Amino acid sequence: MLRPAGIGLLVLMLVLSADQLSKFWILYGLDLPARGSVAVLPFLNFTMVWNHAVTFGMFGGLGGAGRIVFSVVAMVVACCLLVWMARTPSRLTAACVGAVTGGAIGNVIDRVRYGAVVDFLHAHAFGWSWYVFNVADSAIVCAVCVLLLQNFLSDGQQTS
Repeated sequence: MLRPAGIGLLVLMLVLSADQLSKFWILYGLDLPARGSVAVLPFLNFTMVWNHAVTFGMFGGLGGAGRIVFSVVAMVVACCLLVWMARTPSRLTAACVGAVTGGAIGNVIDRVRYGAVVDFLHAHAFGWSWYVFNVADSAIVCAVCVLLLQNFLSDGQQTS
């Protein structure tokens, strides 16, 4: 059986691959930049957004410097996460940290390659609309939620 760090690296690679492959297909297969938005389901569209900021559009006023600042900060965080992943005895923690790291690296690749993050998943229903996001963002949010839940449920005990 894989050690926790091995599981974390596997999840990192799966998230990074799924993120980059989905973005490649959105940009070059579906050609979403030319199409703008495509209805997929009654509650889901593929909508092209070039995100020059961070979560929920925060710090969007940094202009061209934001690309460098956000990329450097994300890579420093990713390095810290890799250390955490290597040291944790918990397979679940390692998997979650791997998902966060894979998502962060996927978004850094976009910033370096395109100057902005490729966002395209747009959930909406009954007049309600959520921010447009991508596979990396989804992996990060889900993994952080699992880490929080694990922390609350463990009551200070180690989990594996």
